[in-house]
Amino acid sequence: MEENRKIKIPGMLYILISFIPWIIYWILCSMGNTLGVLIPLIISLILINPQVQRRDFNLMDITSLLYFSIANVATFIFNVSVFMEQNGFMGYFVLFLMALISIIVKQPYTLQVSKRDYPEAYWKNKSFLAINNLITAVWAGIFLSNAVIFLFFSFPFTVIFSNVLVALGIIFSTIFPIKAPAYFTTKEFKRYDWNVKVEPKIPKGENEYDVIIVGSGIAGLVCGALLSRRGYKVLVMEQHSQVGGYCSSFQRGGFVFNTGVEDVSGLWERGPVTRLLEVLGLKREDLFVRNTTRYILKGEEISANNLEEFTNALSSIHPEEKDNISSFFSDAERAYIECYQGTEIYGVPLPAELIVKVWGERELLDYPRKCPLFYDWMNKTYIEKLDEYFNDEDLKYLMSALLGYVGTEPEKTPASSALTACVSYYLHGGYFPKGGAQRFANTLRDFVEEQGGEVLTRHKVDKIVVEKGKVTGVRRGENTFEAPIVVANANAKTTFLELVGEDILDKEFTRYIKGLKMSPSAFMVFLGADVDLSSYPTLIKNLDEGYEIIINSNADPTLAPDGKSSITLIRGANYHDFPERGTEEYVKKKEEMREMLIQKAEKVIPELKGHIVVQDAATPKTLERYTLMPEGALYSFDQSVEVKRPYFKTPLKGLYLASASTFPGGGIEAVVMSGIICANDICGWEGGLLL
Repeated sequence: MEENRKIKIPGMLYILISFIPWIIYWILCSMGNTLGVLIPLIISLILINPQVQRRDFNLMDITSLLYFSIANVATFIFNVSVFMEQNGFMGYFVLFLMALISIIVKQPYTLQVSKRDYPEAYWKNKSFLAINNLITAVWAGIFLSNAVIFLFFSFPFTVIFSNVLVALGIIFSTIFPIKAPAYFTTKEFKRYDWNVKVEPKIPKGENEYDVIIVGSGIAGLVCGALLSRRGYKVLVMEQHSQVGGYCSSFQRGGFVFNTGVEDVSGLWERGPVTRLLEVLGLKREDLFVRNTTRYILKGEEISANNLEEFTNALSSIHPEEKDNISSFFSDAERAYIECYQGTEIYGVPLPAELIVKVWGERELLDYPRKCPLFYDWMNKTYIEKLDEYFNDEDLKYLMSALLGYVGTEPEKTPASSALTACVSYYLHGGYFPKGGAQRFANTLRDFVEEQGGEVLTRHKVDKIVVEKGKVTGVRRGENTFEAPIVVANANAKTTFLELVGEDILDKEFTRYIKGLKMSPSAFMVFLGADVDLSSYPTLIKNLDEGYEIIINSNADPTLAPDGKSSITLIRGANYHDFPERGTEEYVKKKEEMREMLIQKAEKVIPELKGHIVVQDAATPKTLERYTLMPEGALYSFDQSVEVKRPYFKTPLKGLYLASASTFPGGGIEAVVMSGIICANDICGWEGGLLL
């Protein structure tokens, strides 16, 4: 019985059911039968009864009940014949008024029945409201037209015309909700969704390739690895002496330091990094090790190696929030799993426009039903989700500790981004790259070369060659390398404004690219210490002082000489706070910030300064110099909720973006996804590259 009560009649069918009393009314009254007034009232009472019990009313059924109650009183008590003789005009005009009023009060009458087909998270969606406004407006037009038809025409024209309009309304109401979301979602993307046919099996000449990748960040290397595995002739060109972009390492006096990558997500069972490693024949345990983390908030230390330990620690500090903490993580885990539903073939969750392209219109329409929890996260900010569960402001602040991985504040962070890029670390842990971040990048480079691809370092591309709106290759100095597809792993601003050139691009598009705000950067201090710090966790996040300590050698002892430690201190930094490189002011600012960070770290690691044997530092301008990322931005563009990143396909045919510039954003897991998506599209979404 419980199962039966949960069965819901589909919204469109429910509208048809609501029409039943009106159909009977028009048929019987046109035959002069007074039962045409009585029977619809009885049916209306039957339809309204379960709504009274649920206290959830359908406007059309309420209108029917009121209309037929008045009609019965007028017909049988006052002997008024207008409801019988003018049944067509009266009925349709009342329905017109119902539809019109519902639009005026911003509650279109089809909205109530449409809600039956969608989870609550979808009800406030702008497109959902817009679609129902338009459907209701169409029905209002049909009702008014039919009222006019019955007023000025007679049988059989009234029956023919009115039924044709109603049939058209039903067809429109059935098809439009399916087509409209897909249309609005893909309207802009379709302008860029060109297709370039590449034949990997056709032999290529010297300096001729199937795909050229400009830049060797992780997204570019992932794209190159997957394409070379499929037999594409791939060329990767890198301006630096080593590959990896931000995923790189360097040595000082026997100590190894990473240039920012120390906590990698996406390595759980169904994570995109795990799937990538599997398809490339690599093992997670050979390349990554699970991190240990400690948080410091109001002088209190919170250490946890897994979700259970973390929730227990939080609950002991905030016992009044214990149930809320449990509910938050339970719901977050279910939403996270929903996000990765259906990723078996292509390996990654797809943005809305690609859901339509790859899976079809119906899949987009069904997404809120299939993934109601994740859909809810997609349509809220992170602070809104935290407010739903927690009351304690300190707890909310702690739950925002990892937002540095996104570079935004809780009120400006899409909740879905916080879930996948931050909360996922609590659910499945973060990982440190064994041997340093450079080893992971080098492993991908080696795979590309083993599959017959080429990776050229110290080869800065001067120009992406474009002819008649289509890329034909790249130029370096006097040399031209030809390919029908170019993948820009460089930042989108660098790609369009420098490598392509404004003169080739649409002015509106150029303004859009120029207007994109860069994400925050960081100031880093690299320390080699002649002391064993293995009693500390790998990551120490001091929320009180706004910085982080990474003891690299605790994750991998080979990153420091025996008995010594490799340490990185990181804090957020603004590019514009630093003078020009090479000036006295710049050197002074750099030294002051380095000393300040070391002093802060000594509160956690006493007498650290006395054990330093190697030290170096990097400012946002250092990062810009080595990676060519504008402003040394860690995540390319600002990842706030209102920012729209460029599509991975560009206005120039054959030119792709695979980097933090495009979906889904910054971070190793995100750029791995970007590389996978780009490779899948180049292959025409055939077969799935991660099968």
